[in-house]
Amino acid sequence: MRFEGASVLVTGGSRGIGKAIAQRFAELGAARIAIGYLRNDAAAEAAAEELRAAGAEPVLVRGNVSSERVASEVAELGPLDVLVHNAATGVIRPALEVQKKHWDWTLDANSHALLALAQAAVPQMRAGSSIVGISSLGSTRVLENYVLVGTSKAALESLVRYLAVELAPRGIRVNAVSAGVVDTAALEHFPNKDEMLVMARERTPAGRMVEPADVADAVVWLCSPGAAMVCGQTLVVDGGFSLLA
Repeated sequence: MRFEGASVLVTGGSRGIGKAIAQRFAELGAARIAIGYLRNDAAAEAAAEELRAAGAEPVLVRGNVSSERVASEVAELGPLDVLVHNAATGVIRPALEVQKKHWDWTLDANSHALLALAQAAVPQMRAGSSIVGISSLGSTRVLENYVLVGTSKAALESLVRYLAVELAPRGIRVNAVSAGVVDTAALEHFPNKDEMLVMARERTPAGRMVEPADVADAVVWLCSPGAAMVCGQTLVVDGGFSLLA
């Protein structure tokens, strides 16, 4: 499974799962990897150095992933072989406490951004290219204070199915990866972080938590010729955690 000479975009690619995905593509021969990020220049520069060390040319795309400016920059990247929408944000509150601005911010970044990125990139994407959205178990399971992010991830998975059908005649495949609990900086926003980690460690049938590299491996497989007939699916990578009652 190689991606020699490939051009890749990973949103939210400066840390955590996104960084692992970008690094994996670099290790597999991608020639150019663009990483989108919101504002942490130091983290983005560090990630870029790691990509350069792995033999890939890094490109930094800074800004709100749902903005028209970022979409324009993506269009200017030229033909992409892989587009991974991993960037995510959201307000972690009970449903009765969220406001319209919280809804707009979360849904724009986590789901609408995939549509905007596809609209910007697809006209130049060749047959055999892939788009992958990163989802979470909250798209189908009810998690505490997760109403906005969970709803946005459900919308993401629905959009993946619609795009998959529309883009299949072009030879472009669209899929999603739904990850279990991964111990990254994103968990710092959850008031019940410690409880989530304990549950994931103790109840995952596979015997360990999901790591960023596990998600990265699933993404590169979905983008590989071996997954040529996987279209519009959400691949769950959680060590069996979601199978338990």
